[in-house]
Amino acid sequence: MNGLLDLERKLKDKTAIVGIVGLGYVGLPLALAFADSGFKVLGFDIQQKRVDLVNKGQSFIVDVDSESISAALGKNLLEATTDQSRLKEADAICICVPTPLTKTKEPELSHVTYESEQISQHLQPGQLVVLESTTYPGTTREVVLPILERSGLKGGQDFHLAYSPERVDPGSKHYTIRNTPKVVGGIDSQSTKLAELLYSHVVDVVVPVSCPEVAEMTKIFENVFRSVNIALVNELTQLCEKMGISVWEVVDAAASKPFGYMPFYPGPGIGGHCIPLDPYYLANKAREYDFHTRFIELAADINEQMPYYVASRIMGALNAGGKSLKDARVLVLGVAYKKDVEDVRESPSLKLIQLLQEKGASLSYNDPYISDIQIAGSTMTSVELTDENLSSADCVVIGTDHSGYDYQHIVDKATLVFDARGATKGLRGDNIVRL
Repeated sequence: MNGLLDLERKLKDKTAIVGIVGLGYVGLPLALAFADSGFKVLGFDIQQKRVDLVNKGQSFIVDVDSESISAALGKNLLEATTDQSRLKEADAICICVPTPLTKTKEPELSHVTYESEQISQHLQPGQLVVLESTTYPGTTREVVLPILERSGLKGGQDFHLAYSPERVDPGSKHYTIRNTPKVVGGIDSQSTKLAELLYSHVVDVVVPVSCPEVAEMTKIFENVFRSVNIALVNELTQLCEKMGISVWEVVDAAASKPFGYMPFYPGPGIGGHCIPLDPYYLANKAREYDFHTRFIELAADINEQMPYYVASRIMGALNAGGKSLKDARVLVLGVAYKKDVEDVRESPSLKLIQLLQEKGASLSYNDPYISDIQIAGSTMTSVELTDENLSSADCVVIGTDHSGYDYQHIVDKATLVFDARGATKGLRGDNIVRL
């Protein structure tokens, strides 16, 4: 109880040291949010390059500017390190590490288990540990807690443990850590209370729930909701194409209804760290209960097949102009998984490029955020978006609708534009083919 009261006091008067494990797309913005709020923050990462950049005041993430890092450093409120023994200095530790899938689409929790083991070796009485990484319901209690208790300390008595899913919208100018409500669920009421108090300093609204499993399922549900609805519109897209109807016009018309409808838009597939992965995290956990998430897995499969569908549509568009896909010059605009970010994780554009290459096309790409990519073990470098590159391509594919592209100019210069993102809505041209 003394540990609880001591940590509660430190959190209230901001004398607590906050440890952020993983300085990526989630961890670095969170570290700065706590530093901006007046907390001393220790950032941990296994990549020395990231640590060095942070300590030099240099950002490597679009959503974080270098000036913010430098300001936190100047106030002695931020320090990055690879030395995990310093975890013992933190009063509260937030785990923000990747949770990818294996090649067979099984949950890959090695980053979570590794960091849990590191924390366990340096765990101190009274510390609060919060897992933020997206994962299946049960991970906090069934995976993280037993590892932490190898320290000899008892969860809920000697230390506190909670789950609070990250809710980051990369590239968004509107939704930030501050104005996005934060869900927290602890292994006991004290852990929940402390986690709620911790995040209340950086988030306007904290939403406490009864346990970590509810918080974990909340995150999975949010992303599965998007996956299912995107799959619905992607399937509708294929039907509309056969019927000669514009799916973009249909979606916009449906969006005029002020109730009972939320617009989702088609695309070449889904990307990012969460939406392509979460259905499989949930499906894997569901099998423990002899439950098959048929609807959710079907949606994931529809979305995964979209790059193949887009490749076939590009082939058809070229054939209609008397050009074979084999040896065709294809320029892909945008390889990030969403607009205005530098993240290519699970990007459908990468799969699309690979598919077109396999069919014999000559591929190049442009992305103002991404200088090079890896396709089938080979490196591709972004080309300049010159008039010559646009006009010499047999097909220009809009793979990601970055805001910086001048789509009218692209349409004016290109022989054929295949728009997989609806970026050319409102523009006219006989050379435009939309998904």
